[in-house]
Amino acid sequence: MYDTILVPTDGSDPANRAVEHALTLADRYDADVHALYCVETHRYGEPALSSAEIVLTRLEDQGQAMLEDLESRADNVGVNCEWKVCHGRPWEEVQQRADELDADLVVIGFQGQSHERPGKIGSVAERVVRTADRPVLTA
Repeated sequence: MYDTILVPTDGSDPANRAVEHALTLADRYDADVHALYCVETHRYGEPALSSAEIVLTRLEDQGQAMLEDLESRADNVGVNCEWKVCHGRPWEEVQQRADELDADLVVIGFQGQSHERPGKIGSVAERVVRTADRPVLTA
């Protein structure tokens, strides 16, 4: 049913639930998990500005650490996991990565770090669900 599962994460509680669902499904269907962390470059201005560059570097490091932890969790349950840190608008990067992988399923947290609208689906998850050409599970 599923061979390739994409799970974008930002470390939020909903994203962590999505990771757990993705790992459970991957284990059940013998699928590969591809994890994605997106640095939202448009939020921090031009990288030429030294302060923006420092923030972006910290976010990249944070994302890499998060993805390495996810890879370790996947290894512990016998699931193959690959990961990538990208730059851009998260919902666009999720769609692009899903297309590159020809992912069978995207598993995404219903809200991210910003918690823009408590109790409601976040803007990234909403755009991914609305524009996806493949199944999307929100957690």
